[in-house]
Amino acid sequence: MPHGPRRIDRAAQERALEDLIRALGLDPATEPDLVETPARVADFYAEAFSGLDQGEGPELKTFAHDGAGEVVVVRDLTFHSLCVHHFAPFFGRALVAYLPDRRLLGISGAARLLELYARRPQLQERLTRQIADHLERLVHPRGVAVVLEARHLCMEMRGPRSTGLVETRVVRGALAEPLHAASLLLAPAIERA
Repeated sequence: MPHGPRRIDRAAQERALEDLIRALGLDPATEPDLVETPARVADFYAEAFSGLDQGEGPELKTFAHDGAGEVVVVRDLTFHSLCVHHFAPFFGRALVAYLPDRRLLGISGAARLLELYARRPQLQERLTRQIADHLERLVHPRGVAVVLEARHLCMEMRGPRSTGLVETRVVRGALAEPLHAASLLLAPAIERA
């Protein structure tokens, strides 16, 4: 999916949403609760897809680091996105970790990266990879790990109509080594058990 600012046609969105409402056999003219629905849904999409307007995202702060071996882990970040296949919500928690080399990411940077990429029509697998890729470009760590765990309403509300969590992981570099992987990535599962 190409990145960069897009021209959003708000009036076309509202017309399309009104057409959808009518196609469902509903009439905004006779059902007062629906009169403002096209505008409200367009507002929702403007917020839900705000990552489309940010290209590669905001300037994130990085700081010099002495290269010592501490792993930086930010866990239990929450996110919401819309799946690109059904425009149905998926949402959950994220863990973002990296083994710094010469640069550190500002403390809110992981949350900002997650927000940037989640606010686009998405696949969870791609979202996981985009966060890892961006972190690698930004601070060139010796290792990176991103784990997303999410509920998908397209699975819960249609098809199998089953609840469940989908987990995706990207683990690269030194964090893919067994010692780091076991301590970093298995800890959340052990804590929940």
